[in-house]
Amino acid sequence: MSQSTESTNETNPFTKPGYIIAAALVVALIAATIVIFLVIPDGSEEGTPQPAQTSTSAAAATPTAAAAGKSICGLPDTAATALGSAPETKWELVGTMAAPTDPKIGPGKVDAQGIRSCFAHSPAGALYAAVNLWALGSDPSKERAIADKLAAKGPGREAGMKAPQTQAPSTATKIQIAGFNVSYTADQAVVELAFKADNGALASVRTTLLWQDGDWKGVVADSGAPLEQPRQVRDLSGVIPWSGA
Repeated sequence: MSQSTESTNETNPFTKPGYIIAAALVVALIAATIVIFLVIPDGSEEGTPQPAQTSTSAAAATPTAAAAGKSICGLPDTAATALGSAPETKWELVGTMAAPTDPKIGPGKVDAQGIRSCFAHSPAGALYAAVNLWALGSDPSKERAIADKLAAKGPGREAGMKAPQTQAPSTATKIQIAGFNVSYTADQAVVELAFKADNGALASVRTTLLWQDGDWKGVVADSGAPLEQPRQVRDLSGVIPWSGA
């Protein structure tokens, strides 16, 4: 291993086992994102994207495995396959993050635990589902319910439900959505979200969603951890700017 590679590994938070959180779904992503903001100093080089983990949960996110069907709460379907501009929407504070809401896009259901579900079978629905998933994940007390109700069926969901509860990161840093891209088919969507911290740092991560049982479900690795870890970015080029805070 070269000296430069060793130096990179020493400064990259994702090479340190303590920062790889094998917990339920989005809470792990939130914590890892905050680690980026706090550990990588301003002006440092952009973090290297980490490869997705091999996972039978990921393999399940295929057209043949996706459960077709209309929205479980009657939201309209659409033939659209792209989302080229930022939707005009209402924003609500969910945990510590602003999340979008629209009566025709979702969430169509908010249960007694505050879990927001039922999003339209459309690119906009996938986007809203991903952002609301992240917003819910800003509250560690909801991680078991998130795994139970919002994760795609598979070993990752089961692991997330059994994992010890994640402790909230010991930081006052808050992050908000800053932009997006959506890659979409009727069965699966990959939503890239850009985040901005209140210290000005930017990060990006992709969230894979599967249309299952009439709603969008988050896909995770067999361990219950995210398929992809966040990376720091220099600016919002390459994403569609969109924010509620």
